[in-house]
Amino acid sequence: MIQTTLYKLKMEELLKQLMGKKVDVACQTNVNFRGDIVNVENGVVFLRDEDERVAYVSIEKIAAIYEVKDPSIRPGFIG
Repeated sequence: MIQTTLYKLKMEELLKQLMGKKVDVACQTNVNFRGDIVNVENGVVFLRDEDERVAYVSIEKIAAIYEVKDPSIRPGFIG
């Protein structure tokens, strides 16, 4: 129980540092979410996707978080 609470607090701190950034969240159940972190509270991270939908993900289920780097737009011709 203490270990789970400590993990949850550390993960919550990390997620709050990433607030406003686009991330990929990988859960223990092989489910992935992508979106901007809009809020973190009470053990839940709120992710807003490109369609403005919000996913509510339990912090305890998160296995990994990846920051998403938007590809730079390169001028050129489309053939």
